[in-house]
Amino acid sequence: MAPIAHAVTVSLQDLKDGTVSLEALREAFGPDSLGILIVEDVPEEFASLRHHLLSYSSYLGNLPKSTLDELENEKAKYLTGWSLGKETLKNGQVDTLKGSFYANCAFYVDPSLSCAAPTEQFNAKNFPEYLSPNIWPGEATLPGFRATLEQLCCLIIDVGVLVARGCDRFAEKEIPGYPSGYLERVVSTSTTTKARLLHYFPENPATAPSAPTGASEIVNGGEVSDEDDWCATHLDHGCLTGLTSAMFVDEAKMSPLVTAPAFESGEESESTLPPPLAPLPELAASPDPAAGLYIKSRTGETVQVKIPRDCIAFQTGEALERITGGKFKAVPHFVRGARAALSDGCIARNTLAVFTQPNLGDEVDMEQHITFGEFARGIVAKNTVS
Repeated sequence: MAPIAHAVTVSLQDLKDGTVSLEALREAFGPDSLGILIVEDVPEEFASLRHHLLSYSSYLGNLPKSTLDELENEKAKYLTGWSLGKETLKNGQVDTLKGSFYANCAFYVDPSLSCAAPTEQFNAKNFPEYLSPNIWPGEATLPGFRATLEQLCCLIIDVGVLVARGCDRFAEKEIPGYPSGYLERVVSTSTTTKARLLHYFPENPATAPSAPTGASEIVNGGEVSDEDDWCATHLDHGCLTGLTSAMFVDEAKMSPLVTAPAFESGEESESTLPPPLAPLPELAASPDPAAGLYIKSRTGETVQVKIPRDCIAFQTGEALERITGGKFKAVPHFVRGARAALSDGCIARNTLAVFTQPNLGDEVDMEQHITFGEFARGIVAKNTVS
């Protein structure tokens, strides 16, 4: 088993007060760091929003294929709406182990926006990945889903703005000519921030998508031969990625199938819509201790990082590394799901990532004058199945 690493932890109040030490930020995000910061004492509504939204991840992943197909957007390279089997793992095999629901978080800046506004350089035709409107399941299909996702994402971005403010304090002291308040402005005004709600399907041949060759091979008392076959080692390409802890659900004991009345057709109105779906029971812990988030440290060691349920974690991305000239480093990481060989039942893993990203015209490389749109376009092209 990989060792468990303890990430730097700060309180939300210290972020608000600006009393987080620069050394703590260096330890969390600097060249010798794990690239992750955990924020505790977050708003009390976070716990219920997290539980509710991560339950929706199971409900969503178990909708009929015909319904999920309607939530796909091929033109946007599946970076809005539902996505399954559209990425490749490191062995080149198509990833059918996890489903994703992508949502633009432009609503954080303006509730009327469904995606970023076009620019002279980027528009819906030449960059649909970021300029395609959100695709939501109807309220009659997943009642309460959209509102829950938007509320939780807004809360996470609020906290991310405070983390960005701390990063600015560090950068203004360490980087000559660093624009005052740059990262806070980027995070707080971005209409390109994206949320990704993830559903790692249970590793159960009878009910889940097939796993890649060797994915279930258990060796050395629980370690797997191919450590990152559930989510290949990668860097996020935004600034700060807000993460919830994972929720593990036994879908054999509590079915996440939406009951038939939710699919009834007809005009949607407040009086005819069903109430929001009930949160699913959450397992106390993963039945497979190897399931979870892994980080490849600066020394090359692979470590596991656990995020407490009542906290929000923030990981560093490539845009932040470029903006800070390498003072803060992007973190290589991967995820393992729960292995069937080590768990009874039908265990799904659900989580949420909120990628705070610059607006398309914001510079991420101030020396070479590279905008985030230019940078992101290359990353997206590399990561999608042709």
